[in-house]
Amino acid sequence: MTTDRVLILAPRDSATGRRFATTAAGRGVRTLTAHEWRLPADARDAAGRAHLYGGPLLADRVAAELDLVALEPPADWLASLPTALTGRRVEALTLAEARRLRRPAFVKPPTDKFFPARIYPDGSRLPGPDAFDDDLPVLVSDIVRFTREYRLFVRDGAVRTGSRYAVGPALDPVPLDEDEHGPEVRAFAAELLAEAAGALPSAAVVDVGLLDDGRWAAVEANPAWASGGYACDPERALDVVFRAAGPAREVAPADLRFARPVPEARSGR
Repeated sequence: MTTDRVLILAPRDSATGRRFATTAAGRGVRTLTAHEWRLPADARDAAGRAHLYGGPLLADRVAAELDLVALEPPADWLASLPTALTGRRVEALTLAEARRLRRPAFVKPPTDKFFPARIYPDGSRLPGPDAFDDDLPVLVSDIVRFTREYRLFVRDGAVRTGSRYAVGPALDPVPLDEDEHGPEVRAFAAELLAEAAGALPSAAVVDVGLLDDGRWAAVEANPAWASGGYACDPERALDVVFRAAGPAREVAPADLRFARPVPEARSGR
C-alpha cells in the first residue's frame, strides 16, 4: 500500500515517535524527521499532504509551510468542567493572577510547557515577569492525589485506544484493556466526553485518573500530536494524530476554532 501522505517527526527522539514511524511505514506513509526544528528540505513538496507528531515548537515552525492545521484543546477546558468530573477546584488564570496566590496549588501551563507543572507553595514561587508575560494562561488546581492515571486517544467523541501510564508516582504503562480498572475508565470517559461534547476538537488526548478517595476525575486534555502514547495501540493512536494535525483543507468547520494559531512571523502575515 502506498500513499502520498507524509508524517513529519520532531528531531527529539521518542519511543512514541519511533512506533508511529513504524506504523506509518506500514501504511505506505513517508516519514521525515525535522532538523533542528526546521522543515527538512525533502519535505517542502509535502504541503497539503502532511501530518505531524512532535509538539508545539515543531507545529509553530512548520505548519504554515505545510498548509497544516494542528488542533488543540482550549486552555480553559479543564476549568470549564463541573467539579463532579474534575474532583477538585480548577481555575483558568493568567500568570499575573496566579502570582497573587497565597496558598499551595498545582500550577501548569495548559499546552506549551513554559515552566514546570508542579505544586507551588504560593504564587511568589512562580516565574516572574522577567521570564514570562503577565497574560500567559495557566491552570491552577487544588492539590489532590491520583493513585492511577490513564491516557486516552479520543476521536469523534469516543476512546479509540488507551493506556494506564502511572500507578501512584511511578510510571507503569499497561494497555487499557489489560488493566483491572479498564471498564471503569471507559465508563467514566464516556460520561466525561458526553459532558465535553463540542468543547474539544474531534481528535485529542484526554487523561483521567483515580483519586485516593475512590473518585474518578479528569486530569487534563492535550493535543494528540504532542502526547506520548505509552502502551496505547499505535495504529489507533496514529489515526487520532492524523486527524489532530493534518492538511488545512481537510479540517472540519467545527474544528476550526480549535486550530493552534500560526505565529505571524512564520505565516508571512
